[in-house]
Amino acid sequence: MKHLTTFRVIDAIARTGSIRGAADRLALTPSAVQRRLQSYEEEIGYEIFDRGPQGVELNSAGELVIMHIRETFSETGKLTSRLADLAGMRRGEVRIGCSQALVPYFLPRHISSYQAAYPNVTFEVVVMEHRAAQSALASHVIDLALVFGAEEVPEFKTLLGVRQRLAAVMAPNHPLAHFEQLRLRQCYEHPVAMLGVGFGSRAMVDTALQEKSYARSPELESNSFEYLKAHVAKTMAVTFQIESGAPLAPVQDTYLTARLIDVRDVAPGTLWMGQLAGRSPSVAASRFSEQIGRDLSERYPHI
Repeated sequence: MKHLTTFRVIDAIARTGSIRGAADRLALTPSAVQRRLQSYEEEIGYEIFDRGPQGVELNSAGELVIMHIRETFSETGKLTSRLADLAGMRRGEVRIGCSQALVPYFLPRHISSYQAAYPNVTFEVVVMEHRAAQSALASHVIDLALVFGAEEVPEFKTLLGVRQRLAAVMAPNHPLAHFEQLRLRQCYEHPVAMLGVGFGSRAMVDTALQEKSYARSPELESNSFEYLKAHVAKTMAVTFQIESGAPLAPVQDTYLTARLIDVRDVAPGTLWMGQLAGRSPSVAASRFSEQIGRDLSERYPHI
């Protein structure tokens, strides 16, 4: 499989946009990376990168080549995963594209559990929103999409869709923490910190606030839910997140707590799990999707 080494070099150049960046990522010298690239271009008879003072960029031929390379990686991963299963050793890599909401609690719990049983399986987690998932699946950047959409129906092949209510996230000593469930108006009696426009939880709130007399712009906005968590943990502000991404039971968070918002105020959205249509995932990816699918099905209503 010597050709895979060259493919990894070309993929690293495409991802970093430079020879030196690829060399740093692969722990090679820039000259070694350059030789690999030139040898491959001579072999196929085409240059695949446009060179410029700011780095390199895939040209039309390169776009075809990188698609072939990533398809090859995907098929090779499936083969090695299945061969490992024959030997009784689950191996492979699972590449997941997910919404920010799944990063703090849901995915770490499942990945750690899976790797405890199958320590030879590696994971790559890429944060992306709903609209980017189809492109990432089609280009073989990820194997599995786990993304939230307030109203959108995904274009990729859906394996599961579960309903997600909105939750208010706050410090444990916040006045709203004394309630079992909240109305949206109660939250707006306090400073509000929110994700920026374009995020699913933000769309849920914006839709619910239409024509409401208490509606107002948030006191703070960020594209990072991790920052919003840190902010509300130290202030009397409130932020919002879908329930699978909020510190609701059984999740225990020393610095945060959460309460669900009444569905009369905010309609639920949908968390989608899916893969590329017509593509069989690796054994590792398939088993992992089954694991998280069971958990989601048990905890949340199906659409």
